[in-house]
Amino acid sequence: MANHKSAEKRIRANEAKRVRNRYQLKTTRTSVKKLLGATKKDDAQALLKEVTAMLDKLAKRNIIHWKKAANHKSKLTKRVNAMA
Repeated sequence: MANHKSAEKRIRANEAKRVRNRYQLKTTRTSVKKLLGATKKDDAQALLKEVTAMLDKLAKRNIIHWKKAANHKSKLTKRVNAMA
């Protein structure tokens, strides 16, 4: 257990950040699944734009590694472009 006031505050702040990061990651993951389930190319392209922005934001905030974000964007873009 924390003995210092600053350590207690750090614990509270870390928990708040953990919850926020988890929410953002989960929301992005849900959007990716929605994109993968899209059947029309127009819908997929619109979703791709949103998902790309979400992934960039996660990478910028160090929630995920920037290379992981780049890999996701690349694979999703390839998939959308391959749609008929």
